[in-house]
Amino acid sequence: MTELEKCYAGLPYRFNDPEMVALKKAAIRECERFNSIDGTDNMAQHEQLERMLGSVGEHIWIGKTFNCDRGKNIYIGNNFTGNHNLTILDIREVRIGDNVMIGPHTLITTVSHPLSPEERREAYAWAKPVTICDDVWIGGNVTILPGVTIGKGAVIGAGAVVTTDIPARCVAVGSPAHVVKEIG
Repeated sequence: MTELEKCYAGLPYRFNDPEMVALKKAAIRECERFNSIDGTDNMAQHEQLERMLGSVGEHIWIGKTFNCDRGKNIYIGNNFTGNHNLTILDIREVRIGDNVMIGPHTLITTVSHPLSPEERREAYAWAKPVTICDDVWIGGNVTILPGVTIGKGAVIGAGAVVTTDIPARCVAVGSPAHVVKEIG
């Protein structure tokens, strides 16, 4: 298996593999193109997002700066707001539903590294998909870790670190994020 095939199979892979590095460099160039577009030119921004992401719905706004690892592994529904300084490390798939709002300085990551320093020195990583369902509001300075699903209508409080799935229609806060109330 190639390192990319290992990654998509959910197996440990080497992130310094030439194919993996080439994909990251291509995403860096696409993000630079997006971030160079006039912030008020919604049409040009949308066209660039259509080129660089896996799919993108209508009525999308992402503030500057936006960074990602692949781009093509990001799937965004309609009516999306991604506030300033959004980073999505989409080594694996990140699926974002309709009517989602994400606050500034948020990190969504599908990738992690081994605890063992020996394995980290060998450039190993692993990745799991992230899903953000419809009608989710994510506050500012939130970190969403690999493998997490955030349920429909949930709210993630500012500064939370989401390490496990969050059920639908609830408010989760803290580090690690935990449910503090249900939304009626």
